[in-house]
Amino acid sequence: MKKIAFTLTLLLFIVTPLITLAHPGHGGTDGYTIIHYFVEPMHAVVTFGALIAAFAYIRYTNRKNQQSKN
Repeated sequence: MKKIAFTLTLLLFIVTPLITLAHPGHGGTDGYTIIHYFVEPMHAVVTFGALIAAFAYIRYTNRKNQQSKN
């Protein structure tokens, strides 16, 4: 479990600068608002992918904990 947490943390530190660079000039929304990351396809794929991965991980750990208790 510690290896997985370490790997996910390391991956987060590696990927975060790549997806948070300010780069105006694309899309129809202001590039400096949070809305930009949810509605522009370039960012929405990464944002929703991260949300889905986090949801799946939380669900997996909850089920694993419930099975170990039984």
